[in-house]
Amino acid sequence: MRTDAAHAGAIPEALIEPSLTVGKVTPGSLDDQVLAFPETKPPRQWYLGLAITLTALFIGLGFIGYTFVTGIGAWGNNSPVFWAFDIINFVFWVGIGHAGTLISAILFLFRKRWRNAIARFAEAMTIFAVMCAVIFPLIHVGRPWLAFWLFPYPNQRALWTNFRSPLLWDVFAVNTYFSVSLMFWYLGLIPDIASMRDRTTSKLRKAIYTALAMGWRGAASHWQHYEKAYLLLAGLATGLVLSVHSVVSFDFATSVVPGWHMTIFPPYFVAGAIFAGFAMVVIVLVVVRETMQLKNLITMRHLDVMNKVILAMSCIMGYSYMMEGFTAWYSMNEFLHHGFMNIISGTYGWAGWLTIFCNILFPQILWFRKARASYFWMIMVALGVTVGMWFERFVIIVISLHQDYLPSAWRIYKPTMTDFGILLGTFGLFFTLVLIFARVLPVIATTEVKAILPDAQPSHHGDDHHA
Repeated sequence: MRTDAAHAGAIPEALIEPSLTVGKVTPGSLDDQVLAFPETKPPRQWYLGLAITLTALFIGLGFIGYTFVTGIGAWGNNSPVFWAFDIINFVFWVGIGHAGTLISAILFLFRKRWRNAIARFAEAMTIFAVMCAVIFPLIHVGRPWLAFWLFPYPNQRALWTNFRSPLLWDVFAVNTYFSVSLMFWYLGLIPDIASMRDRTTSKLRKAIYTALAMGWRGAASHWQHYEKAYLLLAGLATGLVLSVHSVVSFDFATSVVPGWHMTIFPPYFVAGAIFAGFAMVVIVLVVVRETMQLKNLITMRHLDVMNKVILAMSCIMGYSYMMEGFTAWYSMNEFLHHGFMNIISGTYGWAGWLTIFCNILFPQILWFRKARASYFWMIMVALGVTVGMWFERFVIIVISLHQDYLPSAWRIYKPTMTDFGILLGTFGLFFTLVLIFARVLPVIATTEVKAILPDAQPSHHGDDHHA
């Protein structure tokens, strides 16, 4: 029979984390499954998808070129709606980029092991989304070739930036977020790139991987420095997750436009960013899981947890919407009340109700476990959230601006084909980068997944001892 000493160092059953992989996965089979994928020939479906996304990208580039030639008068912007699709798309794409850093950094600090299999792809999506976002402020300045004037440095033009402007804070916040996220993503890639360097037989690939691996050999000192750097970058990125979209919200909250001047905007924007980001990650992960045969690594448990996060963020967004209505009523401010009523009954009331349905009502189906386990429902909810969060930015910007304090200046906003074309182009850019990433780099952090394999975890069964 067992003695009590056999269980002295045992881990309680309640603390044993269930397996995050399906079937028998060994370190060797994991490398063969993930690291060998970039060296295989892409299937025909990949080329078809790349052709579609590149077509959308070139359409967007064409409309951006048309904007450069004719000016931003090619857009639907007018007075008083000086901000429209350009800023809507900027805030939308910055929000999409939040989920990756949240999954990687914050969940890493909290030691949530379920993040390991999906963090790499989420981090890459962060980089690609921010790249899409920075396009819009750049072309919105009207003369993008003079955008470097935004940066404070000594010059002979007697120009200096206004550090009190939230628009300038955006320049620093978004660029810092992008730089740290890029370093965080690349640092996590180094061990896997070194493994690919050692596996490949192609001289060209070996030369590229050797340069990217930066001399990584897997020595104990390498791992020691790697873990310290990864932890420091995770801590830095955690603060940026909360700060960057708060700074974006200050573009609105520090103004006197009815409906914008509200203290709830920073947490409201952060929650909305996480909401939209997780929805996009779910869409991409479902496709990756099926097309790349990664069901044993990206399990239904991962998708279930992410759907629960989407559901939680939906509830927070519902609370934020109710607070907007409560503030409009309780403040007794006629301008604020008028702005809120425009959301539900004005010219763009359809956009307001679409936002409420997609962001608040429809995601409630995720309370049911069967919905969280169904591809159809999780994708439908994720697509609905993506549409709803874009229209939320439309509601915030266009509805608030098209009817301000001066009724004689009220004007209806109508987007043009150029607006839609540039938006389509950013989706083309995003998914083109996603497809290329999936073919040239490992989509799963194998070094992190190896640490959560069943054989790598401390056993809660002691050795049998017989008295």
